[in-house]
This record gives sequence, structure tokens and C-alpha cells, in this order.
Amino acid sequence: MTAEGSRASVEVVRSSVVRAPRDEVWAHVVTAEGISDEFRPLLRMRIPARLAGASIADVPLGRPLGRAWILLGGVVPLEYDDLVLVDLEAPRFFQERSELGSCRVWEHRRELESLADGSTRVTDTLRAVPRAPVPGSVVRVLVGALFTHRHRRLVRKFG
Repeated sequence: MTAEGSRASVEVVRSSVVRAPRDEVWAHVVTAEGISDEFRPLLRMRIPARLAGASIADVPLGRPLGRAWILLGGVVPLEYDDLVLVDLEAPRFFQERSELGSCRVWEHRRELESLADGSTRVTDTLRAVPRAPVPGSVVRVLVGALFTHRHRRLVRKFG
């Protein structure tokens, strides 16, 4: 853990091998449908309406994209993400640096690596600086569980 201001930074890394070529995996993971599919069945992410039909690869870098809501059961607002995409190199990686309701800093970097057998390694690196009074240990457990779930869903989709 490192410190940023007075709050501790939490980092979580998840990596999985998906049995599909990188371009196919990329085409799925950069869409609202793909993101929501990774959250199912308990959660759903609703992106800002003005981004409907767009992919991450289509949005401007470094500019706020609007508020995306994470909905429990697809209905009850649980968390929000004020989306800002800061870096992207299709189909290799994207990086988001945003604010969440629970974290004043949220950095998500997703990397896709082509493997020799035609499959793809997907690695998510998350760094969060929780807002008080959310303890870093709680954020670490929740983010870790969420991204373990997302990786299971990805592996299942392409398995």
C-alpha cells in the first residue's frame, strides 16, 4: 500500500486466459453490453445515455464521459463511476482514471495480450483511494471479488 494524501491506496490485480483471439475479446470488453455482461447476474453497469452504442475505443481521452451507475439487480443504484478514459491502444489496453462514490481515485487498466496458442491473457490492474469512512481493506475485498467474478464471466463467455 502506498499513501496518496491522507488515504491509503489499494491495488488489486486479476489475470485470466480467455480462449479467443485478442481482437474478438477486445470487441466484447470495450462495449457497454460486454461490461454489463461481466457484472451479471447481480449487478449491471448503466453507461451515460449519450454513449449508447459507442465503445471505449470511440470516446475522447482525458475528458469526462459522464456518470455510469452500477445497479444492484439491474435496478437499485449501488455505486457510480464518473468515467474518464485516459489512455488507450486498441486492441492492447485501455486505462480509466475516475472518481467513484466510494473512492476519490479509481484507476482501472485492462491489458489484452495475444498468446501463441491463439488465446488472450486479460489482466486488470485496479488502484483505488477510498473515501472516508470506507476502509481500504473493505475496498480491497470488494474490488477483488468483483474482478474475480468478471474474469470468471469472461472465461465462461469465450470458453
